[in-house]
Amino acid sequence: MTGPTPGSPIADAATATAALEPIPPDAVPEAAGALPPEPGAAPRRREWLLTDAPASRAQAAWGRRYQAWLAFRRNPLAMAGLAVILVMLLLTLLAPLLATHDPGIQELGNRLAAPSAAHWLGTDELGRDVWSRLLYGGRITLGMVVAVVLLVAPLGLLVGCVAGYAGGIWDRLLMRVTDVFLAFPRLILALAFVAAMRPGVESAVIAIALTAWPPYARLARAETLTIRRTDYVAAARMTGASHPRIVLRHVMPMCMPSLVVRVTLDMSSIILTAAGLGFLGLGAQPPLPEWGTMIATARRFILEQWWVAVMPGIAIFAASLAFNLLGDGLRDVLDPKQR
Repeated sequence: MTGPTPGSPIADAATATAALEPIPPDAVPEAAGALPPEPGAAPRRREWLLTDAPASRAQAAWGRRYQAWLAFRRNPLAMAGLAVILVMLLLTLLAPLLATHDPGIQELGNRLAAPSAAHWLGTDELGRDVWSRLLYGGRITLGMVVAVVLLVAPLGLLVGCVAGYAGGIWDRLLMRVTDVFLAFPRLILALAFVAAMRPGVESAVIAIALTAWPPYARLARAETLTIRRTDYVAAARMTGASHPRIVLRHVMPMCMPSLVVRVTLDMSSIILTAAGLGFLGLGAQPPLPEWGTMIATARRFILEQWWVAVMPGIAIFAASLAFNLLGDGLRDVLDPKQR
């Protein structure tokens, strides 16, 4: 049987169909990701990250991260929150270079001075520069937040994953302990823990950590109850993987996206709790320039020398709002239910 006559409608349709067929990955190895892009070739790097046929697990992982970044970048409020957090971290890290005065030097002859060229944000009741104390205070306040997150996130993740995967008596025991901590308001329970120890930064970090882990455990348990019934977990059991290995290598990584979103959204409440402990005199102790402590010592001047208490209050507000905006953006990107 002879083929279609050139120029006929059948031949034209066959030609158009062949043109629409995808090019085999082997024909263009760069597009398929077989070869990494050359340095400086932005279009080829983008194609390497966004290809539908990754050549390795590393390329697939970087492609997923890049797609998540593109989705996150389309949220202007989340980008604004990320920018504010990065600026605050940079300012606190460069505090020795950016501070105009020593945060502990007292100038009683210049106490409660209004903002000026010499003191950008004025001085407090002891003549200390408010701008310099804000920079160094950010190290304490944000450092407490980071320390609390590093303590509570792994603890809550481990407790929740073990309870959800093991079930039975372990689930009931761990969840009842979690319910006991959830029955009390966080600040009240933190006050009780600090009162049982001694006021200070270390005591405040431990107290906040002891009250902040239960929501993470609840979230990890809910995720684990779904994950433990999946086929790949059953396949891991059939291959002889031990239960600790399944929890550490298969269950916990799947719970991480939801946990990251929850931790980011919870950082604002951690900042407020740390500032509240400092305001009540149970957190950082004077003369440490912690933001909550600065507001506590300046509250009697708020109507006349407003800058002494308002400036650290603005810093707490900006940090809390920035973490909330960042958490909302991460939730839209990492939570499958939001897609």
